[in-house]
Amino acid sequence: MRNEGLGSWPARRARKTPHRTALIHAGVAVTYAALHERTTRLAHALRALGVRRGDRVAYLGPNHPSFLEALFAAGLLGAVFVPLNTRLADPELAFQIRDSGATVLLHAAARGGDLPGVRTAVEADGPAYEELLAAAPALAIDEQVGPDDVGVIMYTSGTTGRPKGAMLTHGNLTWNAVNVLVDQDLIADEVALVVAPLFHTAGLNMLTLPVLLKGGSCVLVGSFDAAATLELVERHRVTFMFGVPTMFDQLTRQPGWPDADLSSLRMLSCGGSPVPTPLIAAYQDRGLTFLQGYGMTEAAPGTLFLDAEHAVSKAGTAGVPHFFSDVRVARPDLVPVEPGETGEVLVRGPHVMPGYWGLPDESAAAFADGWFRTGDAARIDADGYVTIVDRFKDMIISGGENIYPAEVEDALLAHADIAECAVIGVPDEKWGEVGRAVLVAREGRAPDPHEVLASLSGCLAPYKIPKSAVVVDALPRTASGKLVKADVRRLHGTS
Repeated sequence: MRNEGLGSWPARRARKTPHRTALIHAGVAVTYAALHERTTRLAHALRALGVRRGDRVAYLGPNHPSFLEALFAAGLLGAVFVPLNTRLADPELAFQIRDSGATVLLHAAARGGDLPGVRTAVEADGPAYEELLAAAPALAIDEQVGPDDVGVIMYTSGTTGRPKGAMLTHGNLTWNAVNVLVDQDLIADEVALVVAPLFHTAGLNMLTLPVLLKGGSCVLVGSFDAAATLELVERHRVTFMFGVPTMFDQLTRQPGWPDADLSSLRMLSCGGSPVPTPLIAAYQDRGLTFLQGYGMTEAAPGTLFLDAEHAVSKAGTAGVPHFFSDVRVARPDLVPVEPGETGEVLVRGPHVMPGYWGLPDESAAAFADGWFRTGDAARIDADGYVTIVDRFKDMIISGGENIYPAEVEDALLAHADIAECAVIGVPDEKWGEVGRAVLVAREGRAPDPHEVLASLSGCLAPYKIPKSAVVVDALPRTASGKLVKADVRRLHGTS
């Protein structure tokens, strides 16, 4: 077998455990043998549509078996898979399709395939999709694919407001999965509940792919519903699930929480933002401990990991580097900081991307002496445990979604009444933090904050739109005219 990438996984798993269940969706189970056959048929169908080595294949839809079939099928052909965030507005999606150069879009029926720039659209969750697979051959495809070939382009919003496509190689994704297997002790009988979206790096790379590599089962759920999640855990005897703190908090607020049967759960993995202490306590009362970590799309994403053994003694930290990760907290000259000193998190390892799609200058700037510069500030203690203390890049994390103020600010400045603006994160009981827009009116205008925010609908994903806005006379700036975000937060971040 010349294919050493993700595309070979279904075949490799099918020859070991063909009759074990790989996927469960809407009550229907798919064995590893069936996943291998369906993936192969889809690869032939994509080839018939003109997809060749290096071409990009995009996917738009909620968690569904066809998402993973498309990922593996693209990998069989040496093509590149581009997962699209279903929460994005059409202009945002169109940009990513255009930027990646995707020639084929597989999509859920509810989203449609009429986005600009799409050459060929395939509905991936209905009878037409099944007919497409049935008409394609199941003959083996043995395209040569190596670990250094790009397998996935995952878009992550940049501080300049322009989304950037992180190029993740087959090796990046495989090594990340190996890190999870080593550090989280996955077993072959694992049953993972995949309620986090597959188009996000954590749901796909920290949960689904490691479980499939190990030969476990993934229960795919199209969207998160707290009451339904408790029922699914009991019905499928779920052992492993990932979520952001907001999701786990909503579970505790369900009427069925006190009596829910959670006895099957072995691992709860939480990411996206720090887990609040009261939430940790609520799960400890049920005999459950969170596994927390820190990562980024560019690192596929696992970087730091706090295991169950140290969940209490090192609470508040993001843990230590994954087994095949190297992390340095460094000064601007890249010299490691002393314990307790604040520095920038630098990451190096076989799971770190080679660069951003079509952005050689940004790619070069993102690395220093072989280390990826995260832009995040942290401290490291005497035991090597890292605590993330700030975000150099001003990113807002709301319910596990990354919001970059520059992108939102660009959209706000398109409003005729707005001369200047700044977007900051403010605390929110439900989402952890949400955006707040601080606006300066154009001369002679009197903007209505509610109307300004409403104007962003359709231009930005709903989660990116600030939940509040204030109009001020001026924004704090340095003598050179640079915006002082710290002062914006101090003046407008609590009122």
